[in-house]
Amino acid sequence: MSRNKPDSQDEIGPGRVFRDTLFTSRILVLPDGSTMAVTKARVTATTDEQLAFLMTHPEMVQE
Repeated sequence: MSRNKPDSQDEIGPGRVFRDTLFTSRILVLPDGSTMAVTKARVTATTDEQLAFLMTHPEMVQE
């Protein structure tokens, strides 16, 4: 049986991985108050908002 995800314009498809150039672990707080965890110097964007945040963050490099 197939399960359909609800339609979401916020999803970007496969997650985009970024490397933190300063810390190996930390919590990033986005402008809307949501958070993202950096683990082993990596964090994955799964929404448009997260992707935009990480793309403009000076300490993040997309892999």
